[in-house]
Parts: sequence; C-alpha cells; structure tokens
Amino acid sequence: MSTERTGSGDPAHTLRLLWRDASSDRRRGPRRGLSVDAVVEAATTIADAEGLEALTMRRVAKDLGVVPMTLYTYVPGKAELLDLMLDAAYTRMPRSDTTGQPWRRRVTAIADENIALFDRHPWAVTVSTIRPPLGPGQMAKYEHELSGLDGLGLDDVEMDDCLTHLLTFVQACARVDADARAARNDSAMNDRQWWELNAPLLARVLDEKTYPTAVRVGAAAGAAHGSAHDPDHAYSFGLQRVLDAFAVLIDRHEDGAPTATPDGATPT
Repeated sequence: MSTERTGSGDPAHTLRLLWRDASSDRRRGPRRGLSVDAVVEAATTIADAEGLEALTMRRVAKDLGVVPMTLYTYVPGKAELLDLMLDAAYTRMPRSDTTGQPWRRRVTAIADENIALFDRHPWAVTVSTIRPPLGPGQMAKYEHELSGLDGLGLDDVEMDDCLTHLLTFVQACARVDADARAARNDSAMNDRQWWELNAPLLARVLDEKTYPTAVRVGAAAGAAHGSAHDPDHAYSFGLQRVLDAFAVLIDRHEDGAPTATPDGATPT
C-alpha cells in the first residue's frame, strides 16, 4: 500500500487555499463556474472509489469536463490537492456532543469518529500527516478531540500526547482492516476460506512438539475469531487497553502522585 503525505506542496499556496484567501482564488480560464471546492469534491469522489493511485490532475480535469491547464488555475498540483481533500474530509466529520459524559465515553467517541472517517474515505488511512494540513477542518477536529481529554488533570503536553497515541492506534487498526479487505479482494476468498484451503499443508509441515505454545494459542485465537485476525475485535480490545493506560495517568493526577519521567523513574 503506497503512502502519500500531507504538507509536501507549496506551504504558501496550500495555506491560502485551505483558508480560502481571496487572493488565491485564481479563477481564470474558459470555465468561470469552477471552484476550488468543486475540484476537491471531484478528487475526493475519485479517491473514494478507486484510491489515490487513480488520482491525477488530468483525471480530475476530465471528470470536471475541463482541460488540465484550467485545473491548475485553481489548485497548483496534486500535493496541495491532497491537503485540501483531507481537510475537507475533516470538516465534514460528524462530531458527537459528549458534554458531561464520562471521559472513557468521550474518548471512545473520538476513536469511533476517526474509524468512521477511514471507512468513508479509505484512501485517508494511507496518508501520513506528520506535517498536517493546518486548515480549518484540521483545527476544528483538533479542538473537538482535545475537549474529550480536557478537565482530567492532564497538562497540555499530556493531552496532546494522549490524543496522538489514540489517533495513531486508530489509524494502525484502519490500515490493518484495509490490508485485510485488499487480501480478500485479491484472493477472491475470505480469511476462513483461505485458512481452510491452507490448513492441510500447514498440518503437514508444522511440528506441534516444536511449537507447542504457538499451536495451542493460534488454534484458540483462530477458533475464537474465525480467522487469524479479526479487525473488529482487535480494535475493540486495543481501544480498551489504550483507555486503561490513560486511566493510569489520569488516576495518578487525581491522587496527587508525581508523573513518571521518560525513563520510568518517578521524580522526587
């Protein structure tokens, strides 16, 4: 699975477009009715249906019924377009009102909202946001998600750390789910069918006496999940462990205990 990244275009052009600076709306050319929003919508439609591999400026121009040079008067290139697409997806994300709810429910809602984003836009899971698109969608998303961690006694850095850890976990789960779907599509069989097909060969080559723990645990997990990996179970199980880790940090603040240093020691 190829990986694109945000922030790889011209920062000046990208920020002006993200925040819709009037000076960046270079609407020249034969089709005056075209807009940046229309370009982003067309590009997103292509990526949703066919992935980022199918997304080119030429393809977007074709779907909009314009020549490629016209498109470049609205968006400088694919790098800037990707930032606009992701920020638009962030803007459209449903945001649950969890005001007054327990913090675990609030944080779970954040995780579920991001899983839903990747389900609606599978291409987004392949995009690295180490340099995020600092547009209105990104900032609204960040503000909303931080609210789920506010008021728990965490300092500002810890709030950002917790959110980063949560979103990294969610994206990892979404990537595995996308890989599983791709494997099913490529092999034209689901995981259970694949394992049933290969089980006889595995039984001939696998020595249970050499790998007793692996055989026992693998068989138990396979029977429990119906395959070697169940993405839904992995997400639910992992999310609870993430929340448990947050609880340790939050409880430490509530108890008034000092926070451990990065090397694991507790400051005196």
